[in-house]
Amino acid sequence: MVAKPGRLVYSTDSAKTCPKCGWPARDCRCGTAADEPVPAKIVAKLRIEKSGRGGKTVTVVDGLPRNREWLKQLARELKQACGTGGTVGETSVEIQGDQRDAIRALLTGKGWTVKG
Repeated sequence: MVAKPGRLVYSTDSAKTCPKCGWPARDCRCGTAADEPVPAKIVAKLRIEKSGRGGKTVTVVDGLPRNREWLKQLARELKQACGTGGTVGETSVEIQGDQRDAIRALLTGKGWTVKG
């Protein structure tokens, strides 16, 4: 079937795009379009993961707000408290090793609810 000339078949122009990376706002890769405000009450979920990491264990703090700068600051604080490395995900922070006790103590000291 051939489209008639001048007839619009498909367009992405109507969707909002991120000014930084150019992706649609709902699929933004740089995190600027998806920054959420940090809520007053935060519920963090702790878990341990090993799969797909060559047998290495990481502690994952998940269920956090989608705010890139805030997550980077939290990751820095957790890495310094545990004395290990780590990385930031979209709504999570990963810390190397089994650091559940140290992370739980730090987050409950901040007044957060910690599950897991």
